[in-house]
Amino acid sequence: MTTTVLHNGEADRDQRLRDLVDSYREPLITYARRLTGGDPHRAEEAVQEAFVRAWRNLDKLTPDKGPVLGWLRRVVHNLVMDGYRTRSARPTEVTLEHAAEVALDDPAGNVDTQVLVEQILGELWPQHRAALIEVYLHGRSTAEIGASLGLPVGTVKSRVHYALRAARRVMADRAPCPV
Repeated sequence: MTTTVLHNGEADRDQRLRDLVDSYREPLITYARRLTGGDPHRAEEAVQEAFVRAWRNLDKLTPDKGPVLGWLRRVVHNLVMDGYRTRSARPTEVTLEHAAEVALDDPAGNVDTQVLVEQILGELWPQHRAALIEVYLHGRSTAEIGASLGLPVGTVKSRVHYALRAARRVMADRAPCPV
């Protein structure tokens, strides 16, 4: 049987940590529960981690360097807030039985549409294509487009009109894709 003998310094550190835990555990648990909305498990985790950090910084935690409870409360606060941030950054996890409720749209339909739009735009006269892109994809008004290109508004409107007409013709010429 092997016995571990603690040096005086190690025994003193352990006793100081026990004193911190005995003195501050309950007030920290109460504080952490308020921060976590009453969740006792998350509160306990935060307080335990705060005491682990206190043990690592035990030499710095002396009343002459500032209130120890204040330092511990700040550590608990930061841990709880980090937990909130971590959970909000991660996607929501659901069980398989609830998967249908949170099913996302299939992006494959958007890809098909995007390819079709690019093909149709590719068959248009460049000035017509530019007018459609500015109006429908960039959301600019005919007046804005006319001002930026140095064209009368009527010219821009007619380009949009004829571009839409040509795009409809291109779509009509295409045979529907069998699914």
